[in-house]
Amino acid sequence: MTAGWTKDSWRARKAEQLPDYPDAAALADVEAKLAKYPPLVFAGEARDLTRRLGDAARGDAFLLQGGDCAESFAEFTADNIRDTFRVLLQMAVVLTYAAKKPVVKVGRMAGQFAKPRSAPTEKVGDLELPSYKGDIINEDLPTPQARIPDPARMLQAYLQSAASLNLLRAFATGGYADLHRVASWNLGFTQGSPEAERYGALAARISAALDFADACGVNPGNSAALKGVSFFTSHEALLLQYEQALARLDSTSGRWVAGSGHMIWIGDRTRQLDGAHIEFCRGVLNPLGLKCGPSLAPDELLRLIDRLNPHDEAGRLTLIARVGAGKVEQHLPGWIRAVKRSGRTVLWCCDPMHGNTIKSDTGYKTRPFDRVLQETREFFAVCKAEGAYPGGVHFEMTGQNVTECLGGMHNLAEADLHSRYHTACDPRLNASQALELAFLLAEELEESAAAPRAEAI
Repeated sequence: MTAGWTKDSWRARKAEQLPDYPDAAALADVEAKLAKYPPLVFAGEARDLTRRLGDAARGDAFLLQGGDCAESFAEFTADNIRDTFRVLLQMAVVLTYAAKKPVVKVGRMAGQFAKPRSAPTEKVGDLELPSYKGDIINEDLPTPQARIPDPARMLQAYLQSAASLNLLRAFATGGYADLHRVASWNLGFTQGSPEAERYGALAARISAALDFADACGVNPGNSAALKGVSFFTSHEALLLQYEQALARLDSTSGRWVAGSGHMIWIGDRTRQLDGAHIEFCRGVLNPLGLKCGPSLAPDELLRLIDRLNPHDEAGRLTLIARVGAGKVEQHLPGWIRAVKRSGRTVLWCCDPMHGNTIKSDTGYKTRPFDRVLQETREFFAVCKAEGAYPGGVHFEMTGQNVTECLGGMHNLAEADLHSRYHTACDPRLNASQALELAFLLAEELEESAAAPRAEAI
């Protein structure tokens, strides 16, 4: 057990971003109900993910983490889950081929309902309203009543997460993730684009490799690795009442596990060293992510690493850099050097989404694709220069044909944003943009695979 930690010790700490529920009795009732529900994930699954992330921290695997900015109750359908899962698998096939390493597949799914906000209120037309903080907390309707935090929404979030996980597990192991099928999906996304020939060539090489394996007798009929995949879920551990209610004691290790998702992360706005979110997360056995933004000093990062991973367990802690295009060289080298000097083991991951959000002239919040790609390339370049292994990427994306991020091979313009702008919070890459990013990222990984191996730290 972690010294001085209990599953509710976070309540004695200052908690940023938590909602102020007006009905304490209703909140207590919901927490009591959730505490009796089955966990959504199990300790053995969390330990398996930690092991795989440990491989990535050592340079022997690569992390692909992606999914919704904030999951929605209204857009909860089997087709939406399937399409996002499919695009993540397509991306993973491209990255696996390029990196020549296993790709650890982690979705921002089945739990990503709560969102931190930069201000407690927001302007909706002429109204000043409490900020929308995700469907697990309040509603995204422009009325004061809809913005009141409602604890009963946690029960709906739990049920939606359970249904999503059930479907994801079926997709992952029931034949839908057959590697031959996934590779063939990659051939269609470039149709009608000027990049079709470039990407089609790599997709054809992947298919040829699978044909060769099949000719050698390695096929889904005799290889489980070709027939199915391991797929994990993750979310930001923002709503601590929900996280505590789903925490369970693992009988095998005697440690507590966050039963809400395989991996949980701490956001850049809630990473206070003595705060409630760090306190809760330090005590669970799940692998953890830590978002690292521009205000994070190297010495503070080391203190956070000591708090969250005192035993230096490989795969326990993923550092997710999110600073914005053009700013990576200002921040990432100092973090890497500090970690190297301390001798600690972490997985370095790039989130090129959150630092590149702008407001378009048409009033929509968006993200330019070229800036997302720029930050990703800067991340790889700095890691290479500093002798660190660039071990993963973290994207907000969807399998739907939305119009939320500018650019990409189909050159989405500001005038197009209004046509299919469906996000509940921040703009997401659509399916084509996500796959394009995977193919462009593959070039970086192929170069890294051909170069002398960087030191994994």
